[in-house]
Amino acid sequence: MRVLITGGTSMLGREVAAALSGRGDEVVMFQRSPGSEQYEQRLGDLADPAAVTAAMSGVDAVVHVGARVGIVGSWEAFAETNISGTANVVAAARAEGVSRMVYISSPSVAHAGKSLVGEGAGPADPDAARGHYSRSKATAELATLAASTDQFPVVAIRPHLIWGPGDTQLIGRIVDRARAGRLATIGSGMALIDTTYVTNAADAIVAALDRAPELEGRAFVVSNGQPRPVRELVERIVRAAGLEPPRLKVPFGVARAGGRVVETIWDRSEREDDPPMTSFLAEQLATAHWFDQRETRAALGWEPAVGLDEGFSRLRAWYESRSS
Repeated sequence: MRVLITGGTSMLGREVAAALSGRGDEVVMFQRSPGSEQYEQRLGDLADPAAVTAAMSGVDAVVHVGARVGIVGSWEAFAETNISGTANVVAAARAEGVSRMVYISSPSVAHAGKSLVGEGAGPADPDAARGHYSRSKATAELATLAASTDQFPVVAIRPHLIWGPGDTQLIGRIVDRARAGRLATIGSGMALIDTTYVTNAADAIVAALDRAPELEGRAFVVSNGQPRPVRELVERIVRAAGLEPPRLKVPFGVARAGGRVVETIWDRSEREDDPPMTSFLAEQLATAHWFDQRETRAALGWEPAVGLDEGFSRLRAWYESRSS
């Protein structure tokens, strides 16, 4: 297939491109700025319908990775990229006769702040989802899956906490805070959290692309299926970077209340840097969220190839290569 990947400069976008090209598919990248010269590049913004339509010309399938991520910014900014931008991708794909689409969503679209223990892919709920990112992704997922037809099958994949060497979102933020002495354990640190090594997520996305005609209109949570206490995961991340685990502990109630105060300050000052804590982040670090993977694996015909031990070994090797 000739596959368009939006958000091609992201870690996940790069891994999906590598997985597709590695098996002989032709990859086209759509992004705002130039990236790897290995693939054909079409530049533009998701919010620009003309640019999205031009990028969609001549492709057979689309993997929509591009999104505004993070925990700061206005609702309008998140909605422009994640809702309007996704609508542009769907409209352009249908107009250009694209045969299938995989939309990259997030488990947070169905997370209302309470523990998720052995859950499947519950329905996206923009009203209950926490934060601008989750609400905008939930809105976009509902609209995108509603556009799925036999002629244009769409599947939503929700990878849970993607990480790997070079990750600037989960890994980078934890390591940066550890280096600055600002990393703390929220609550007991014993809440079970599942994560997804990046190449496993990419393989699942490729599997969803292949099976889109038979799975159209459905959403699947993807993870390693290896839930661990959040404290253990954080300690393994910082040790892989050659750092000591955090000693500071903050009660969950204190962290959540402090996060609300910080959110107000950041909103009023319109700051774009990451705040030290938010109520959503406190909830994510103190409540369990792991998912039953049996339905996902059966539907996609997929199994994660890289376990946690191998993933952390690769992460440690990456940090060692950067320090040598």
